[in-house]
Amino acid sequence: MKIAIIGLGKMGSQIARKLHEGGHTVIASNRSSGLVDEMKGLGMIGAYTKEEVISNFKNEQIIVWLMVPSDAVDSELDIWLSLLPKGSIIIDGGNSKFSDTKRRAQKVQEQGSTLLDVGTSGGVWGYQNGFSMMVGGDKNSFEIIKPILETLKNPDAMYVYFGESGSGHYVKMVHNAIEYGMMESLAEGYRLLKEGPYKEIDLYKAGEVWQHHSVITSWLNELTRDIMKDNPNQDGIDGRVAESGEARWALEVARDFNIETSAIQASFDVRLDSQKGKINFATKVLASMRNAFGGHKINE
Repeated sequence: MKIAIIGLGKMGSQIARKLHEGGHTVIASNRSSGLVDEMKGLGMIGAYTKEEVISNFKNEQIIVWLMVPSDAVDSELDIWLSLLPKGSIIIDGGNSKFSDTKRRAQKVQEQGSTLLDVGTSGGVWGYQNGFSMMVGGDKNSFEIIKPILETLKNPDAMYVYFGESGSGHYVKMVHNAIEYGMMESLAEGYRLLKEGPYKEIDLYKAGEVWQHHSVITSWLNELTRDIMKDNPNQDGIDGRVAESGEARWALEVARDFNIETSAIQASFDVRLDSQKGKINFATKVLASMRNAFGGHKINE
């Protein structure tokens, strides 16, 4: 298929590369030209303006995959809607709030095109391992882009269509909220090992034995184990941990529907407190974990 990837950051560039290497025709576009040049060097079509993106589709159906920050989607979408012909498909692969996605989908539909939400997980390892994708929106448009999703899931990941607009981003939001709690629990556990009554416990070896078919065997523990091998004292990590918004939105839904989410709330509060200076070994591990799976800056 032919598809334009708009936004060539950590995730967007990997998606573009994986699709290109999977045999699709990829039009790569980004606000800064350097990343477009890089993708051109790999054999993709570079487009430095939105008009160039559209012209490269000629008479084919236009499919645009946006990988931009959630607070930039509305302005980006407004510009695209002023340029795209009817019948185009726009994909929001970022971490947008599901209620915003529902509103945006209605707006796109009124213009004669469709908006799909594809919550995308896999971090900086998605190119190697495949992306996990949670899809919502127009069913016919989903069927059209299946070959794209098939390529992105390989070798070991998958995608699922969840239904109406916003449902894909909603499932991804809950995924990220769960991620907060799992990360916090692991970080606190490794802190217990380090600062508890036994001072000579090898944190890497503890993580290694846990990773061999224990109940907590997981990719997050694998990453944390490797962190302990490379930097067991977390030297150079200031321990401030950012929150991306997804857990905040999940907690808002939980309050609206009177659903108790004490673990997610506690893990969210730890991140807020770390930004105010309440840091410890566990928050340092959290920051390192975010870097390991998502490429996020450690000291931010």
